[in-house]
Amino acid sequence: MFKKYSLRYYNFRLAAAILATMLFGLLLVNSAKPSYTMKEAIGITGCFAVMIIISFIDYNWILKYFWLIYIVNIALLGAVLVFGHNGKGATRWIKIADGITLQPSEFTKLFLILFMAKVISMFKDRFNTWKFLGILAASLIVPVGMVFAQPDLSTTLLICLIICSVLYCAGIDYKKVLTVLLIMVPIVLALFVYIQTPNQKLLKPYQVNRILAFKNPDAQENEDDRYQQENSVRAIGSGQLTGKGLNNDDPNSVKNAGLIPEAQTDFIFSVIGEELGFVGSIITVLLLSWIVGECLYAAVRARNFEGRLVCCGAASWIAFQSFINIGVTTLILPNTGLPLPFISYGLSSLMSLAICMGIILNISLQRNAVDEDAVLDFNK
Repeated sequence: MFKKYSLRYYNFRLAAAILATMLFGLLLVNSAKPSYTMKEAIGITGCFAVMIIISFIDYNWILKYFWLIYIVNIALLGAVLVFGHNGKGATRWIKIADGITLQPSEFTKLFLILFMAKVISMFKDRFNTWKFLGILAASLIVPVGMVFAQPDLSTTLLICLIICSVLYCAGIDYKKVLTVLLIMVPIVLALFVYIQTPNQKLLKPYQVNRILAFKNPDAQENEDDRYQQENSVRAIGSGQLTGKGLNNDDPNSVKNAGLIPEAQTDFIFSVIGEELGFVGSIITVLLLSWIVGECLYAAVRARNFEGRLVCCGAASWIAFQSFINIGVTTLILPNTGLPLPFISYGLSSLMSLAICMGIILNISLQRNAVDEDAVLDFNK
């Protein structure tokens, strides 16, 4: 479980980038929703501590229990469907105590990255066979389908992007990719036509409305579904170069007027744009890019194949989720419910990312063999 490590191999850059992004997020949550500040501060402290502890746990030991990780994931997702707490038209949370909920789909991203990394590395010689890919796909369809059933379309699509990224980094045969695309593209197009038919059963009405609002932005019946995004764009544009300042009392502020619901979570980038301007927006993108870059650097230096896949999966998770969140707030993408990594308010998202980053830090820590120059020995 614990090994002998040299602190000179510890990736302090990644740890610093994560801490800086978390603290940046705390300032923004305090401005967007001051009543959540203390809870977010406690969450950041706990999550960062968990990340540091996990960074000294051998990731190979964690991956050894990949089937247990898979079963726990299924159990948590099943608990949501049976005992889940309903909110905003979906059942995605398990109520732990008053004001404290757990969102298992946030951990599904991490669990599937770990599961795929171990399974693919174990059967690397058979990875590009249809039999193995079929078995792997069948094992992934179950948790992905359970997330979709909550319903949580945005997280489902994000998980699919992460899965594709891990498969790409594992070296999947391009001929097989082309074959799957030739099959999937017509199916996706047919489904898109189907969800626009009356009484369709695949998506919830609010999900269809969001997609149609993006497809036909000028249609009068779609105004309500674009309301939040259009106000977000107004807020970002009003910030200009340097913004109006955090915790400002500007009566013309879009945020202060309450025109951006859930500003502390999914639409926190609109707060960044309005209060910190273009400069703050660039800083946000640079911080997240820094973390993604460190994950990719760890992948290049990883000691084994499964470590490389975990790092690539983590990098794609943060990159895609950040792109989608910012794309939604700037009206580039349809409205979804994905938080901005490390910045948005939400303990489940923060904890799952912290655990993942702890594993990445351990992968970085083991990039070279450590013997006589070790300064930390957890076995003594």
